[in-house]
Amino acid sequence: MRLVIIGAGFAGMYAALSAGRLREIQGVSPDELEIALVAPEPTLVVRPRLYEKNPETLTAPLLDVLEAIDVTYVRGSVETVETQSRMVRIATAEGGKKTLSYDRLVVATGSRLFRPNIPGLAEHGFSVDSLDDAIALDRHLHGLAKRPAVNGRDTVVVAGGGFTGIEAATEMPARLRAILGPNARTRVIIVERNSAIAPDMGAGPRPVIENALHKLGVETRLGAGVASLDGSGVTLSSGEHIETETVIWAAGIRAAPLTAQIPAERDNFGRLLVDRCLRVLGVEGVFATGDAARAACDDEGNYALMSCQHATRMGAFAGNNAAAELLGVPTRPYHQKAYVTCLDLGEAGALFTRGWDRKVEMVGDAAKKTKQEINTVWIYPPKAERAAALASADPERVTSL
Repeated sequence: MRLVIIGAGFAGMYAALSAGRLREIQGVSPDELEIALVAPEPTLVVRPRLYEKNPETLTAPLLDVLEAIDVTYVRGSVETVETQSRMVRIATAEGGKKTLSYDRLVVATGSRLFRPNIPGLAEHGFSVDSLDDAIALDRHLHGLAKRPAVNGRDTVVVAGGGFTGIEAATEMPARLRAILGPNARTRVIIVERNSAIAPDMGAGPRPVIENALHKLGVETRLGAGVASLDGSGVTLSSGEHIETETVIWAAGIRAAPLTAQIPAERDNFGRLLVDRCLRVLGVEGVFATGDAARAACDDEGNYALMSCQHATRMGAFAGNNAAAELLGVPTRPYHQKAYVTCLDLGEAGALFTRGWDRKVEMVGDAAKKTKQEINTVWIYPPKAERAAALASADPERVTSL
């Protein structure tokens, strides 16, 4: 029997760990149940941190962890999923092709930044969506120091006033001063289509965010979107033109395109609809997890968000349940009633909320300490020691806050 997992992000990593854990509990050998993880690199990109400086350091190796728990790593990118024949077709790193059959499949392909067809966005926009994107932005920012301080050199425009946009914007003043010098007349502007900053965070946390932006000197343009970009800057839907050499696009994400190959219903974000055990509805043998799945967290109408916090726990349930079906043991319904957010606010600290109503629990330095612990400890892979790695993937305990 073979369980194939597509993706080495947070959901894919925990799917592999959890499937390996259940295999171990049931006393089944890797020869009887092979667990294979397919990804371009055996590396976890710590995507929630890509708004920070030095993005090239924000990865964690996975090969030793996978080897410790007897998970086969397959290097390559899945190009085609054939659910009728239960086969995936892979483009290998060497430029070749190979096929891999499966008895159960876990789609953990994550998400991608949504880039609309705005004039000039592809040519002039930056992002912190992927490791390559974040490295390109970092190099661009360092390159600004070699340019004359005119034509908006010291101005950064962030398109999108949600979680990612706020973290990128509030980190930017310190990054710019470090590159351009303490006397540079830096300017950071968030552009948000909605009438309020952080529209998804709700009214409770908003004053904390607004105070942080004021403290850092970050400006906002609310009720306006980006209409076009060119070499001179960005033009807003309001007609305002802002001279800048740096526009960071942070306005929404969608499930990775591979989900479109699964013959099943998807939501507006491209996520596959799944049942409570994360089986893709109407497609036998296929599970979806993380940003690839629209999954109910509870019986109160709350659905998992496209976030690391939900992806890790969903991954653990998906891997466990896919292995459980093959081993003939009961599956476990995914649930995630606890929900917190911890928003980095740069030199203004951080904001920690709890619950779906986002009740503010911590702000400032106390919340910053928690954010740093989350970013540098909690979300990293377990040590490459078999017992500890497998123990870390109990679905009922992963991301239990």
